[in-house]
Amino acid sequence: MPYRGSVSGRTKLVLALAVLAVLTAVAVWVPIPGPAQWRQWAAATGPATPIVLLAAYALLTVAPIPRTVFNLAAGLLVGSVAGVAIALVATTIAAGLSFGLARLLGRDLVTRHLHRAPVRVVNERLSGGGVAAVLSLRLIPVVPFAPLSYLCGVSSVRLLPYLAGTALGSVPGTIAVVVFADALTGDTPPALLACYAVFAAAGVAGLLRVLRRRTPAVAPEEPARSAAPAG
Repeated sequence: MPYRGSVSGRTKLVLALAVLAVLTAVAVWVPIPGPAQWRQWAAATGPATPIVLLAAYALLTVAPIPRTVFNLAAGLLVGSVAGVAIALVATTIAAGLSFGLARLLGRDLVTRHLHRAPVRVVNERLSGGGVAAVLSLRLIPVVPFAPLSYLCGVSSVRLLPYLAGTALGSVPGTIAVVVFADALTGDTPPALLACYAVFAAAGVAGLLRVLRRRTPAVAPEEPARSAAPAG
């Protein structure tokens, strides 16, 4: 039995090395299109690329697929202006689809568990904060897009504030990634890139200032007093 295990491990190592060798050979000998060439191919397809990109972005990000992949594709294929517009429209559509799907399938289940502290706190935060609450959560890069959409769908937050908070909270990160991908093609003037960076930074600063004003201060809880002895 130990001998079979060692042979199996050795075989896996050989296969892994073979795969690595094949991938290295492909990377060296197969020509990989550059960003500018991808942009030329997308431009040659006419309106097909923006339409397909919008549909794929809106539908696939309902599943837990990172938006960053599609933001990079948007900037690379159609440029900053069109890329940001497509990304934000697709983000809003995907957010609405995820919200409706979660509310249709899971709201009753969560409602039955609102007595549990974590679910109740999140539910109250989203429903009470409205646009600002959703916006503040969307501004946090480490919070995944799709899971947060599902959570909002099973909370008491209303659809329109949720969509508005999602759209506004997605603006800074979307602009940053799309403009970065567009810059890889070399077609974007440096002055335009600088303007986008300034606008994104100003937007983040303004949103954080608004959220800081809206966040209530939480007073520390007083320890429970023990009952005085009778008599």
